[in-house]
Amino acid sequence: MNPYRHFRDEVVRLLERMAAAGELPAGLDFGRVAVEPPRDPAHGDLSTNAAMVLAKPAGMAPRALADRLVPRLAEHPAVTAAEAAGPGFINLRLAASFWLDRLREVLRAGPAYGDSDMGRGTKVNVEYVSANPTGPLHVGHGRGAVFGDALAALLAKAGYAVTKEYYINDAGAQLEALARSIYFRYREALGEAVGAMPDGLYPGDYLVPVGRKLAERDGAKWLSVPEEGPQGWREACANFGRDEMMVLIGADLAGLGIRQDETVSERDQHRTGKVAHAFDILKRKGLIYEGVLEPPKGRPIEDWEPRKQWLFRATQFGDDVDRPLKKSDGSWTYFAGDIAYHLDKIERGFASLIDVWGADHGGYVKRMKAAVSALSDGKVDLDVKICQLVNLLRGGEPVKMSKRAGTFVSLREVVEEVGADVVRFIMLTRRNDAPLDFDLVKVTEQSRDNPVFYVQYAHARARSVLRHAAVELPEIDRSPTALAGAPLERLTDPAELGLIKLMAGWPRLVETAAEAHEPHRVAFYLYDLAAAFHGLWNKGKDEASLRFLLPADRDLTAARLALVRGVAAVIASGLGVVGVEPAEEMR
Repeated sequence: MNPYRHFRDEVVRLLERMAAAGELPAGLDFGRVAVEPPRDPAHGDLSTNAAMVLAKPAGMAPRALADRLVPRLAEHPAVTAAEAAGPGFINLRLAASFWLDRLREVLRAGPAYGDSDMGRGTKVNVEYVSANPTGPLHVGHGRGAVFGDALAALLAKAGYAVTKEYYINDAGAQLEALARSIYFRYREALGEAVGAMPDGLYPGDYLVPVGRKLAERDGAKWLSVPEEGPQGWREACANFGRDEMMVLIGADLAGLGIRQDETVSERDQHRTGKVAHAFDILKRKGLIYEGVLEPPKGRPIEDWEPRKQWLFRATQFGDDVDRPLKKSDGSWTYFAGDIAYHLDKIERGFASLIDVWGADHGGYVKRMKAAVSALSDGKVDLDVKICQLVNLLRGGEPVKMSKRAGTFVSLREVVEEVGADVVRFIMLTRRNDAPLDFDLVKVTEQSRDNPVFYVQYAHARARSVLRHAAVELPEIDRSPTALAGAPLERLTDPAELGLIKLMAGWPRLVETAAEAHEPHRVAFYLYDLAAAFHGLWNKGKDEASLRFLLPADRDLTAARLALVRGVAAVIASGLGVVGVEPAEEMR
């Protein structure tokens, strides 16, 4: 149960009764009514804004409406106190038994606790990584990969039908540069004295085995054919390189535990006529015209050549300027291919699209949102999440490059050094739109300042308590079912009840984070839960009566073991969203 959604439903039910009785006008919109934790816990367990948001449409003062609603809420069996506060907020205090029932729910559900039906099976496409297939992934790609994968898991937990997708950018100048780079390594593998790698190509050592593999497969075949044409060496090297790089990228992602459901090729969008199809749809809608764009701002006028192009009326859908789709020479723009790809998603029946992009794509957002709105007649939502840069450090000093990747540190090198679990968790310790410092030394420290260690230690500590209970008190049944039936009313310390309330907030966190498309909230929540659990542990060290295992009081021990198992279950549930394996013990 999401207690906040449950009580919102209760508030709305009472408001509907008041309207039916003529105490409120009929037809009021209750969509803005919310029930949330109060900003100050001293004010109670729950707070609703119902009187504040309904007062004006009801023609009443907020406090007067609150005074009518308060006695009705006070009749709820779980409510021990209801009071109006300030200009009209209503605060509720709930009985301890209500919160203890939530702990029982945690124990029965285990790591499935927090699963929600909020999404009602709505089809959502989450496209992430989508790096050019020209080399291994770097740390910045890793941030987008973790963010997208965690967001997909979060949406699935909230009840959405999620497809995880990779868009292969395998058309354009980058692939041509890759082809030439591979041809250079291919000739090198055949024993030619090729000299230094030309400027503009990819210098990383990762292409050395690719060139060697092509030479082993085809021998000197490509030395005697021209560069251009469908049978030329450039096309052959581009195709070979693309496939090899996607294997490399797939291995990089697998090292992070990421496996996407679909891959879609940009080149295929062109080959199968989907780009022309998207163009025709926009043209039939009257959203394509032939025109001349103004020169780009900041560019000297002598560099600008005015020419007619086929333009999309993006300004009708919130963009700053209309955008070219077909150049004067008849070739498609990069944007045209992206439009076709998003139309393909729409035609596959997705009601919501989420694109996870790198920091250098911020200027592309408006035009893409305009295109999706135009293609779907405003029925499909596109949310673009920009992941800002990752500053890779070692003991506070910047780490800039590696020989293997050429000009950057590869994601695989970082994963091999600190582990996939560390990379995944740390990548979610900041909002996606904020820069992230990733210090290879600090992320492996065993301290409270290292959030992944702190959360993992909480889970390991909980499991350790349960293992010790098996040795010291083997007669206590530690199964979730048995502990759900323990005398939980013995849990009376404020820290114990506070920990239960924090656990009971997990279903709400899942729903609100999924709705906002913000998986970093999960990492923040897990840190807070771990801190509360560690705090209770420390209280037990200072005060013997608060220890988890009390051989002289088996009932209280069983209740506290229920609390400990509940904490472990909720942490495991959250780590499942983040994609991190819960630690059984720390070494």
